[in-house]
Amino acid sequence: MTTAPDTSAGILIVDDMEENLVALEAVLSSLSQKVVRARSGEEALKAMLREEFAVVLIDVLMPGMNGFETAANIKGLDQTKDVPIILLTGASVDPNYAYRGYTVGAADFLIKPFDPWLLRTKVNVFLDLHRKNRQLAAQAEQLKRLLTSEDHPGDEGPSPATTTPTTTPTAATTATITAGTDAASPSPPASPAGSPTMSPSVSAEHPPLPPEGPGAPPPPEPPPQPAAPASDASRLADIAGQLAEVELLLRDAKGSDKKRLADRITELEQAVGRLMVSRGT
Repeated sequence: MTTAPDTSAGILIVDDMEENLVALEAVLSSLSQKVVRARSGEEALKAMLREEFAVVLIDVLMPGMNGFETAANIKGLDQTKDVPIILLTGASVDPNYAYRGYTVGAADFLIKPFDPWLLRTKVNVFLDLHRKNRQLAAQAEQLKRLLTSEDHPGDEGPSPATTTPTTTPTAATTATITAGTDAASPSPPASPAGSPTMSPSVSAEHPPLPPEGPGAPPPPEPPPQPAAPASDASRLADIAGQLAEVELLLRDAKGSDKKRLADRITELEQAVGRLMVSRGT
């Protein structure tokens, strides 16, 4: 699946030598991504707090705060700890530099002079991972909204609490109807002496039973039950769980796992698209 360049997050290059910054800009220009310069570790930290970057390239040998210290400070801030770092250094370096770089949290280590194609490829991998992470977060938020709407439907008919009541009379309504009928109709003749009479209070408390037999009206139908939730809810919940799992794996992915995780995200995005089409959204 082709993805448009993400113009909201650029590339930060950190080096104390102007010619090195110019060379890095020339190598990365074909990626069509914003490139920001920093001449020191302090300047790099300020730039990262001002805006978002998808990847940072840092020269190891710099005066003042060197590349290792800059990388450690970047990883120590909550706002920048997830930004991948590529350390760059000259050929005549300590063999332990690579180990120190990975110890402070660097994602890769390149020795100058490096192959321009190799550097572009490595940077492009991190740019693609950054785009995938943002798409994954957007998909997870969209799935969360869909699942919330499934659990709490809005305008999908009256709720069970507001369903029209049945026509079965209660004691109170029967008493009201009986009182109204007595006021409109003439009084019945007096009962003969010794015959029992029924007081209005007895009629209100014990309403007459409905007639039974062949000519009796059918009993009232029970109120309609709410429809069972659509089966899409469980499928969306499953995809949301898988997306959250892939998001965690992407943060720690290295080497060949990156392409496999990217393919898995693509499959999940296609599954979400099919569900949204089936739901008419």
